[in-house]
Amino acid sequence: MRLFCGLSLAYEVRRNLELLFEHLHPLAALHWSPPNNWHVTTKFIGEWPDERVGQIKEILAGLPAAAVPVHVGGLGWFPNPHQPRVFYVGVEPTPELTALARDTDRALARIGVAAETKPYQPHITLARIKGAPDLSALRRSVAALPSSDCGRYRAVRHLLYRSRTSPEGSVYSVEAEFPLGGDKP
Repeated sequence: MRLFCGLSLAYEVRRNLELLFEHLHPLAALHWSPPNNWHVTTKFIGEWPDERVGQIKEILAGLPAAAVPVHVGGLGWFPNPHQPRVFYVGVEPTPELTALARDTDRALARIGVAAETKPYQPHITLARIKGAPDLSALRRSVAALPSSDCGRYRAVRHLLYRSRTSPEGSVYSVEAEFPLGGDKP
């Protein structure tokens, strides 16, 4: 099965992002991510044998982690604005979020999950870009936005997600939840 770790979005942040998405979505023919798939990835695992998922759950349950402040805002393009392949909204790499991603990466590497080779750059993927679509209207609209700040919240659950492919695209589901310090999202 295909797995990754991440944080879900608080209702208020998701709603603000949905309003921004409703404004931007019609402006370019991209492969837009469905709102149900929005999350902040902390670790991409990839294909993993079903019979070894328990190992991942055990490691994630043992990670000492505090609640994570999350600030969502700022639009961007990966790998760069000139030849983009991904359109995203940024997530501030707070010390707590960066530590959670680093600790998750190190712990899972001990059981054979490939370690990250690039610096952690938290974000929420809004769309994937294939080919060379006309992005001019989208770029103008992004430049004219008074703000792309979607809000802040405290994440109190670290999630193990499963990704399934379908004709309509990827579908994500939560396989397991692991509490982070604190008691309110």
